[in-house]
Amino acid sequence: MSDPATTAAASTADFAAAARLLSLEVRRHRLVAPSYRSPPRLVGVDRTLRRRPDGGAVVAIRVRGRPVTAVLGDMIEGVVVANQLVPPHSDRVRTELWRALDHLHDTAHVGAA
Repeated sequence: MSDPATTAAASTADFAAAARLLSLEVRRHRLVAPSYRSPPRLVGVDRTLRRRPDGGAVVAIRVRGRPVTAVLGDMIEGVVVANQLVPPHSDRVRTELWRALDHLHDTAHVGAA
């Protein structure tokens, strides 16, 4: 039997709330918080990253029709890639960001974006 929280479709509200929370957490870790947008400009992909001249990054993620956990995972990976983190630092940051998102994950909205 599958867990409804992991199979629920992500909504734009989930995406926006996660982006706000992740930005706060990432800055707390003294890392660069990427900007998030949806959908990616490149058709057929779930996630893209574009580096900005000022050193920031824009992570574009496909939300529609995807499980909320997949969207959140892509958001976290966007942080790791944007900051060019490597193990073990990347592993610690992933763990901390997933912990921060636990509340959002547990209360995910069900529905298509």
